[in-house]
Amino acid sequence: MTLEAKYGVPTVAVHTDKFDKVVRSVAEVSGMPDLAQVFVPQPIMGKTPAQLRAYVDGTDPISGRHVMQEVIDGLTRPRDGGRGAGEYDRSTPRLVEPDSEENLHRLFLERNWTDTLPIVLPTEERVGAMLGGTRRKPDEIVGRMRSTHFREYWQYTVEKVAVNAVMAGARPEYFPVILALAATGVTARGSSSSAVAAMAVVNGPIRREIGMNAGTGAMGPYNHANATIGRAYGLLSQNGQGGSVPGLSYMGNQGNNYAYNSVTFAENEERSPWEPFHVQHGLALSDSAVSVFSGVRSTAFTLGLREKHWREHVGHLLRGMDPHGPPALLLDPIAARQFVDRGGFTKKDALIDWLHDAARMRAGEYWDYQLIQNYIYPRATFGEEPWASKLEAAADEEIPMFRREDIHVIVVGGETNGYWRIMGCNYQTTESVDAWR
Repeated sequence: MTLEAKYGVPTVAVHTDKFDKVVRSVAEVSGMPDLAQVFVPQPIMGKTPAQLRAYVDGTDPISGRHVMQEVIDGLTRPRDGGRGAGEYDRSTPRLVEPDSEENLHRLFLERNWTDTLPIVLPTEERVGAMLGGTRRKPDEIVGRMRSTHFREYWQYTVEKVAVNAVMAGARPEYFPVILALAATGVTARGSSSSAVAAMAVVNGPIRREIGMNAGTGAMGPYNHANATIGRAYGLLSQNGQGGSVPGLSYMGNQGNNYAYNSVTFAENEERSPWEPFHVQHGLALSDSAVSVFSGVRSTAFTLGLREKHWREHVGHLLRGMDPHGPPALLLDPIAARQFVDRGGFTKKDALIDWLHDAARMRAGEYWDYQLIQNYIYPRATFGEEPWASKLEAAADEEIPMFRREDIHVIVVGGETNGYWRIMGCNYQTTESVDAWR
């Protein structure tokens, strides 16, 4: 699209057939509905050169025409305009037509405004009450969001965020946290084909003020604030970015159950042996904040640290993660104190240094991972560090799996047992909650 729109170079986009609807939708909302699109079968991954050549020599599974003939036609035949970025109407009516409660629930479901679970209907009265949870004006722009970098940004107001908070069943006192999540601009409804979710970690006095759970069951369904804040984050993401419809604007291959409440919880600061997560990122202990992680899709878990072989055990867990999904350790306080007792990690930075060194694998194995080939290898070939140096390593040389700055440690749990987990995810940002009170 950039070659056509910006430079006027005739271009044919080649995709696999599973992305038919989504790529046509992206072209249309970008003002280029006549962009030439050609399709080959899915999958490409794991196919031999001969099989891939057969795709190119074969027929387009969508149109039934020869692939190369479509490429030639797309490059040589004139088209009917539409090569510039056009205007796309992002406005939505403030109110829907009055109707019965049953019909309104059906309308919200049919228009894909919900996560398909029952909602609280966002009446003007309920939205007004939610707006009472902040001093910000209803028409103030909170942020903007999109499902992938291929799609356009949509922006949303305080009132639109309030609508989604009501739908999720949240209370007005939770609203500053929900607004802070909206202000990050990080979507909880990412459209990656790898079926990612988000994770939100709340720190500071707000945890106690609104009754969030950082202890027993904190990552489960047992706390109203945790559950509805996380659900509101997902709803405002899908509606604030212009939709999230499987096969059209959401392409997660298996889907991700974490997306129902975006793994939302409070850190157990009181029982942690280290400084809280938000303090690590420049805020004061007395500040309230929410931190957002994206790309949540992989998990490893275990019980405690073994007396003799805990170093090897943790190393095995780390090597079991996909190297494209850096680790966030979610430690019950019992496990956190074991890292202090067994390893002497009285400072969290010392533990992170050790984890970075322990998470190693052979360079040949590292570069054989599909996601590393897709996303890291090109950056390495352009000289970007630390990956360029890894590319020069011998196949049997052990190299770090992750960058040190991508490894994180958070304490959560109620000390009923020393279970802990590694969540593969990417830290994005920490947003002040106090700024949205």
